[in-house]
Amino acid sequence: MTQSADAVPETGSPLPRFPMRRTCPFSEPREYAGMRANDPVSRAALKVNGKPTWLVTRHEDVRQVLGDSRVSSNLKLPGYPHQFHIPEEMLAQVRLMMLNLDPPEHSAQRRMLIPEFTARRVREMRPRIQQIVDEHVDAMLAKGGPVDLVTALALPVPSLVICELLGVPYEDHAQFEEWSAAMMNHDLSPAEYGAAVQALDTYLDKLVTLKEDEPGDDLISRFLEKNRTEKVADHVDVVTMARLMLVGGHETTANMIALGVLALLRHPEQMAALRDDPALLPNAIEELLRVFSISDSGTARVAVADIEVGGVTIRAGEGILALNNAANHDESVFPDPGTLDIRREEARGHLAFGYGIHQCIGANLARVELETVYGTLLRRVPGLRLAAEPEELRFKDDAMVYGVYELPVTW
Repeated sequence: MTQSADAVPETGSPLPRFPMRRTCPFSEPREYAGMRANDPVSRAALKVNGKPTWLVTRHEDVRQVLGDSRVSSNLKLPGYPHQFHIPEEMLAQVRLMMLNLDPPEHSAQRRMLIPEFTARRVREMRPRIQQIVDEHVDAMLAKGGPVDLVTALALPVPSLVICELLGVPYEDHAQFEEWSAAMMNHDLSPAEYGAAVQALDTYLDKLVTLKEDEPGDDLISRFLEKNRTEKVADHVDVVTMARLMLVGGHETTANMIALGVLALLRHPEQMAALRDDPALLPNAIEELLRVFSISDSGTARVAVADIEVGGVTIRAGEGILALNNAANHDESVFPDPGTLDIRREEARGHLAFGYGIHQCIGANLARVELETVYGTLLRRVPGLRLAAEPEELRFKDDAMVYGVYELPVTW
């Protein structure tokens, strides 16, 4: 017998609030394990507005939701579980990014972008990525420790890579990184959030207009050229696509660089194993992605038809958060999931990049950037160590993408 959303509130118990805080940097929120065991498809109230939504916590169920055509990514639909304060009048004016489009519009835009992120294309970028990493490690070593690894390496490397790929002037990076960080903050007021989006879109509107007239050798220019024939997007669509690529292309990888280095520094025996055998690095990256699952609730959805998940009926119009951090700590898939194990055979089964039609298009690029940064630090800075007490570090519990604000290191 299935359970429906209508039956849940009858218990009289207040709904738990979402998001929930991680108990430590390397763990999921403590509530997730109990949900998986006892109530894997359960109701919670969004902290931002108190509205109820479904939380899906088991690996199998998260995959089902993300692969089901009866759920939508369209944030304008009633019931979508917003995690920011977005007034109705502001929401009405929002132009959907590819991330929030459903087929066929999503399929058309994604098809145009896929050639930019194939394994072959990313391999061609590897020498330039290595050059960028080496230049920043050179600067670190020349300056001497202690340094903040976030500002010295973790943030500038993916920022420069995505700027070169998109054709965005890197000299403007400080400004768009500020806008990007603001857009990821749960605690911003609607006015502050809207101002950050508007400022970045105004900047990108001018850039796209320039490339329409004077194309270069970059992703935006190539997209515009294809679009003259395909006609899958208008000017504003290209601006929103550029925003998605720019923000997504540096925010997530930057946080993973810093968190991954922290994890290895806190697990010196595994760091030593990687230094002795660099062939372990690709699998280690998958394990780090699994453990941190930095975009836990980035897979927000809304049902557009009734759907049964884990024995529970989710009604059309109800919001769903398919939690990849919970899925990536599912004991039935990842034994002893709270332990970092760079040799874990199941690591590639993680859902940190999502699943289904909206799986992260830049996953190949992110993996190469992470492998290049970690491998270079292991090789060139063997004495790398924390320059602060672990309990002094500040983590991004207030952000859509998890990370660490600063990572002081020395050698």
